[in-house]
Amino acid sequence: MRNALLDGHQVKLIEGGQAYFEALVLALEQARSQVQLETYIFDFHGSAQSVAEALERAALRGVRVWLLVDGVGTPSLPTVWRERFIRAGVHCQIYSPLGTLGLLIPSRWRRLHRKLCVVDGHLAFCGGINILDDWYDPHHGTLSQPRLDFAVCARGALVQQMQETMTQLWWRIEGVKHVRQKKFPEAFSSFRAAGLHSPWTTDRLPLGKDHTVTKAGLLLRDNLLNRSQIERAYRKAIGMARHEVVIANAYFLPGRRLRKALIHAAQRGVRVRLLLQGRYEYFMQYHAARPVYGVLLAAGVEIYEYKASYLHAKVAVVDPGKERSWATVGSSNLDPLSLLLAREANVVVADTSFANELYQRLCVAIDRQSTQVVAEVYTQRPWSQRLRDRLAFGVMRLALFLTGHRY
Repeated sequence: MRNALLDGHQVKLIEGGQAYFEALVLALEQARSQVQLETYIFDFHGSAQSVAEALERAALRGVRVWLLVDGVGTPSLPTVWRERFIRAGVHCQIYSPLGTLGLLIPSRWRRLHRKLCVVDGHLAFCGGINILDDWYDPHHGTLSQPRLDFAVCARGALVQQMQETMTQLWWRIEGVKHVRQKKFPEAFSSFRAAGLHSPWTTDRLPLGKDHTVTKAGLLLRDNLLNRSQIERAYRKAIGMARHEVVIANAYFLPGRRLRKALIHAAQRGVRVRLLLQGRYEYFMQYHAARPVYGVLLAAGVEIYEYKASYLHAKVAVVDPGKERSWATVGSSNLDPLSLLLAREANVVVADTSFANELYQRLCVAIDRQSTQVVAEVYTQRPWSQRLRDRLAFGVMRLALFLTGHRY
């Protein structure tokens, strides 16, 4: 199975965009042959610009650089940077540009939401962090505190899987572009390249003492072969939990089966804690999540809302400190947009020390930077808020109906 966890991976947990950019830039500076980077948002404010500059320098010294951004998260690159990338030789594509009718066409709700980078075929990054400064939000401006998010840096067999899926998507996009241009021989060559395995160099050099050598794997979500891989992994891990489950998720609206898994875990004595978005960011994501709080609270699930800044993490830990510890870090929210429509990628790690490290960081966020949702207060919230919650929930269900999905 492609999603089986394999031994021998080297994995390091990264918290926050600043630390992520520093690690990513260091890897880009050492790149010798190829860099492949996918991201939902590529912004050029503040520290995010350091990544753009590192890509430019890599291309100028002869490294093949492929940059793929999403057409909603990044509709276009700034003119200055587009021209700089062209001069340097950075190859950039936009996934599913919106066109004239934009998101009025339901098929365009399928977005590229994963955040991946592979350097020279042997070093990879995966997580929830966009190329976006921690202290800046495109819609809200400068933030008082950095957003909370995580990524991993890894070596091992999952890097090959990551490179293959990125390469296949790149050539498929190239092929579609050639078809639209009626360049059919070029389109055939691109689609043929998408079906070939990527060359991969095995690299067993140690990364350092801060990297855990462990069993790990890559989980993908797309609209072809991997439609429910990530959700199934969550449900299986929650179903096997015996002591504790901690989930931090920015946009949380679990489907029926995932809700049942959380409720059953709490009912059999597992402590289940959810760290969710506590600051208003988007109407749909913020309000649509709240109608499901009631049934979870009634089952004994603890819900905390992150207040320090915007929560952007998509991580989970099951049974930290125990023999069968399980953790995941990635791009997938637990909502229908991620679990039914978007391309997502998560790394799963079965290691006690890694799970403990992520667990401790989440405990700090829960204990010091969050407010617990109390069932009595939740049930007495103002009617105007209930109305907005139900409206958002209803619109989300209508959107799913239009896409033909059940959730």
